Amino acid sequence: MTYAQTLDYLYSKLPMFHRIGAAAYKNNLDNTIAFCTALDNPENKFKSVHIAGTNGKGSVSHTIASILQEAGYKTGLYTSPHLVDFRERIRINGKMVEKKWLTSFVKKHDSLIQSIQPSFFEVTVAMAFDYFAKNKVDIAIIETGLGGRLDSTNVITPLLSIITNISYDHQNLLGDTLGEIAKEKAGIIKENIPVVIGKHQKETDPVFEKAAKRQKSNLFFAKDYYKLENYKVTDGFLHVEFIKKDTRNPIKISSPLAGIYQLENLATILESVDLLNDSGFKISKENILSGIKNVKSNTGLRGRWEILKANPLVICDVAHNEAGLTAVFDQVNSMPHQKLHIVFGMVKDKDINKAISLLPKEAIYYFSQPNLPRALDVQDLFDHAVKSGLYGSTYSTVPEAYKAALSKAKSNDIVLIVGSIFVAAEILEMDK
Repeated sequence: MTYAQTLDYLYSKLPMFHRIGAAAYKNNLDNTIAFCTALDNPENKFKSVHIAGTNGKGSVSHTIASILQEAGYKTGLYTSPHLVDFRERIRINGKMVEKKWLTSFVKKHDSLIQSIQPSFFEVTVAMAFDYFAKNKVDIAIIETGLGGRLDSTNVITPLLSIITNISYDHQNLLGDTLGEIAKEKAGIIKENIPVVIGKHQKETDPVFEKAAKRQKSNLFFAKDYYKLENYKVTDGFLHVEFIKKDTRNPIKISSPLAGIYQLENLATILESVDLLNDSGFKISKENILSGIKNVKSNTGLRGRWEILKANPLVICDVAHNEAGLTAVFDQVNSMPHQKLHIVFGMVKDKDINKAISLLPKEAIYYFSQPNLPRALDVQDLFDHAVKSGLYGSTYSTVPEAYKAALSKAKSNDIVLIVGSIFVAAEILEMDK
């Protein structure tokens, strides 16, 4: 098979959550265990950090990987979903897995795939673990896909577990309350392995405390160790000052991920790096600062408060659930502008009424649907929006909606692309 044929095989033959939704979700680890066993358990051949959470896990994963790269470690990075190129999911020191290797892996293990009948995600997880093991990485940063307890990545035993925060998302699979969702995420907490929690929440703290106690794991709430002193956003950078617990020396950080929601992620990253140093890694303050500053160039991270154009200001963000959308709209509303133009689309399994209720009524909307079976029909989206008093038009494709927004926006307006990872992905594809 060629590389293109290999991708077509993966996309079309295997159940793929981001395309079809819950039908692709497996409620056990049997396939992943079977696949990894056949590969001689590559997940046991490298050190790892395991990261779960509702929002922020992608930013935290990429940034910790960037910091480790700056410290001189050969660093694997597994994340999902991809935005533009499938190979974004599997990287070593920021470089995507080679097309030739990927094609060879699928060809070599085709009979195994036919026998086990894994999902798309189960194959990509096993593929990533095999790639990291064969390339002898010093450490790999592994981001969960969905949940934690039953996520395919949860066959690893990491040096450190991280749970960024808990919000409402995928309730049909993870539970209807924050406590239920937290219980699924807490499934990545392993026996005697320390765990960092990115956010104090009254509904979820007891869940994590109970899980950590049961597993005899030391529990660290990031905000107990790093206090935010001040911050500002200038020239496309988030400038932050933290004070570490029991010290008076400020840590001054400049991050190109300029969303205010990154403040929570940065505290989580700092505490996590401290624990990695405690486990034997040698990561200096300079490595931390440069790793944060260079996260985009080191890892290829995109879609987090990404400025695509300056005049008018165009911001692309992958925010797609209640907490993520609220944070993005709060920041946009604090910025000076004349009119706000929003390119918006959703997938079917999100709460459309909740999402619509969060949208600012004074904005002009360009409604569309991403190009995948799981997409919410644009007319359904528009009908709900109109009933809620929103003003806008529908477009048959995301690129058409984006082009319309650009044509109508004036120099002192803001164009915001938000609502679904897959809406952002199609616009980033145009911008690559």
